[in-house]
Amino acid sequence: MDLKTLLNWGSEIVFCLCGLVSFNAAWRGLQNEKCRIGTFVFWTILGLIFILGPYIPYALTGALLLVLGCLTATKQVQMGKFVPSEASFRKAQADKLGNKIFLPAITIGVVALALSMLKFKVGDTTVTFPSALAIGLASILAYLIGVAITRPKFAETRDDTARLLMTVGAASLLPQLLGALGSVFTEAGVGAVISSIMANVVPQGSVVLGVIVYVAGMVLFTMVMGNAFAAFSVITVGIGVPFVILQGGDPAIVGALGMTAGFCGTLMTPMAANFNIVPAAVLETKNKYTVIKAQLPMALVMIVVHVVLMLVLAF
Repeated sequence: MDLKTLLNWGSEIVFCLCGLVSFNAAWRGLQNEKCRIGTFVFWTILGLIFILGPYIPYALTGALLLVLGCLTATKQVQMGKFVPSEASFRKAQADKLGNKIFLPAITIGVVALALSMLKFKVGDTTVTFPSALAIGLASILAYLIGVAITRPKFAETRDDTARLLMTVGAASLLPQLLGALGSVFTEAGVGAVISSIMANVVPQGSVVLGVIVYVAGMVLFTMVMGNAFAAFSVITVGIGVPFVILQGGDPAIVGALGMTAGFCGTLMTPMAANFNIVPAAVLETKNKYTVIKAQLPMALVMIVVHVVLMLVLAF
């Protein structure tokens, strides 16, 4: 077995672990007072997709995703009730652990980044760590560190894992689905349609207006899609290439700033649920748009900064 195959198998193991976490949420869903069956079916299907994904037909996977969508739309997926810990206990633990509690979260980012930068030369090809495997190994290490720091009981770990996943709910699927949607839009020629429309709006040779429209397009389309990666391929093909790069813009700089301009849109949209809505739910804020409100002023400033940087650095 060569190294690339071994790493791909590692990714599949990570997906299987994700499936087991989903099964844990499904089991916990059976204890709900309401929507027990819907919640159980939702997380069970998701777990099966994670574990059996490579072995079942794509059409069947698509049908199962439609079932998940129907269950979510009909509000058959509920979080249920969990026994909250005492405020005094949380305060005592916070005082005891201090800043050590942030070690697991930091570990995920640092280790995943380090693994993603590793490159192995195998014959004439260069093999890198798959993203899923890098994040999976980082998460496992972070979990072990968290257990070493807090010393929880197994039942507490299992229950809190289910609670957090059920808090996120169907929003946990958005990054994958929206990323796939961006590819679908590109294959369908949406970028070419946008380009033909913008040709009637942006004057030929107007670099400033081209940059403004490109940055604004990335921001707005990201707000609609909820994912800058999904918007990037469509808007860059439709606006970035013809109205910025072909006017003399450096492709590397334009592409990099175009992507981060999309992240400005991420800061301002509820469609980016994993960034903006889920944290509000986890923090139990009174207004579910609290995170967006806090980010909005900086996002607007950064949009202007992106326009200026692209004009200065790319030309």
